[in-house]
Amino acid sequence: MDLPRILVADDDPWILRMVTSVLEQRGYTVQTAEDGETAYELATANPPDLLITDVMMPKVDGWTLVRALRSKPEFSFVPVIFLTALASDDDRIRGFRLGADDYLPKPFRFEELDLRVKRTLRYRELIENHTRTQIDGSPETGGTTSGQGLTGSLDQIGLPSILTLLELEQKTGVLTLHHGGDAAELAIQGGRVVAARFRDRQAPRGADCVYELVGWSDGEFSFEVTEIQDTDDIQASTTQLLMEGARRLDEARREA
Repeated sequence: MDLPRILVADDDPWILRMVTSVLEQRGYTVQTAEDGETAYELATANPPDLLITDVMMPKVDGWTLVRALRSKPEFSFVPVIFLTALASDDDRIRGFRLGADDYLPKPFRFEELDLRVKRTLRYRELIENHTRTQIDGSPETGGTTSGQGLTGSLDQIGLPSILTLLELEQKTGVLTLHHGGDAAELAIQGGRVVAARFRDRQAPRGADCVYELVGWSDGEFSFEVTEIQDTDDIQASTTQLLMEGARRLDEARREA
């Protein structure tokens, strides 16, 4: 069986050559891009099994690249490793909030990169298989109506991946999120978020509630397959919600 295909984006030609050499020696098929715009075009034309990207690149930076890809359902489970000289805690947090699976600061040892790639691919495969197995246990595939369709931790699979998976599977039910002492519920109809609210506070609601929840990088979630009575007070696609949520996170970080 062929090993996974990896897309590497970095504006440093030496880094591209060395990373490509290391990965090809391990049997991976590697594509390269010297800027985020080219990486986006290559990824959307043929989604890779793993994206390794620098942050500071011309035309489109790594933050924008990952944010744009993560808003698309087909990239829900494509793992991302940030490879960058930016190594502050704020940069790491920002990367993980955008759905990154790992963060390798420069300079780095190529042996470590090899290990990170193997670990990330294996871990993401386990998460995707586990998630799909749970969510397929719904009435549409012979499961029980009262059972949980999906449960897990937000630090393992973030809200963007959960929502895009529910959209792909066109599920209907209630997604509940817990973070610290806070809890929120999202009504999902045919894979789309139609209503969102916090349990113990009146605001924000609707789309503004989802935008805040996109910033939750830890906590617990559960999805229960059930009928939904809520009317659609959001009127936005999953892609629109995630793009705007990520934009607001970036804006809040710049203002902080």
